[in-house]
Amino acid sequence: MTAEIVNLNKVRKARERAIQEKEAHQNRLKYGQPKPERSLFQAEQRKSQADLDGVKRETDRNSDSSDEADPSNVS
Repeated sequence: MTAEIVNLNKVRKARERAIQEKEAHQNRLKYGQPKPERSLFQAEQRKSQADLDGVKRETDRNSDSSDEADPSNVS
């Protein structure tokens, strides 16, 4: 019985190609959106942020009247 002869350069290069292909696939998933989809997503994000900003409570106006109700200021 003889062992199969393996060219180590081919094995190393095949392994490197597989790693590069895996990274390329991950990058395609991460960055591969077409511009219209990307623009739509950004517009939705801006709209949702604007909606959240629109319903925020403003506590600065109430801070002046809170001094009157503060028990530490009562003499």
